[in-house]
Amino acid sequence: MSRREFDRQLEALRGAVVELGETVLERLEAASEALETGEESLARRVIAGDDGVNERYLEIEGDCIDLFALQQPVASDLREVAGAYKISTDLERVGDLAVNVAEYALDLERELYPEVPLADLTETAQRMVDDAIAVYAESGDAWQCHDLADRDTELDAMCAHAGEVITRALLEHDAPDQAEIEGLVADVSTLMLAVRDLERVGDHAVNIAARTLYITESDDSLLE
Repeated sequence: MSRREFDRQLEALRGAVVELGETVLERLEAASEALETGEESLARRVIAGDDGVNERYLEIEGDCIDLFALQQPVASDLREVAGAYKISTDLERVGDLAVNVAEYALDLERELYPEVPLADLTETAQRMVDDAIAVYAESGDAWQCHDLADRDTELDAMCAHAGEVITRALLEHDAPDQAEIEGLVADVSTLMLAVRDLERVGDHAVNIAARTLYITESDDSLLE
């Protein structure tokens, strides 16, 4: 394979990863809306679309293997191909988390906890994923990558606060009978899982930024 053809395939690989990211972001946005509104059809559409995300991920995995096999990559090529694979893996996991959020939307009795800032959490997580995809697509600089890591600290704090609000609301709620208590506990568990998964979305956005930084500048300071 000529160097020119190899470079063309590297560019196509990056484009495929960005396309996967855009699809996953759409799923996350839809799942977040379902979580906030309780719209069942929207949640079910996200769940049904998971197979498509998985298929795209496996196609990218195959492309990465082919690029490794067809030419002996230099160091920068290795970072590009391995980074694309790692980033696609993070995106696939964000897709899985979006499915989780959609499933929580089907289970949750959200009017019991209007004080929980779900909209703030979902918007922050979505923006982090969106910005992480853009940084990768544009071979973003170190400042952009480190900024995403800083924002993840803020998301973690927001999630911790949401957990406190949920716990306090449960303790202060006056449930008249055992059945209602059990329902409240189930809702609290669902909300806690939703908050946890939104926090994980932020972690994956940071992983994408970390890989981008390593690809573009051979800087592993954000890699864990």
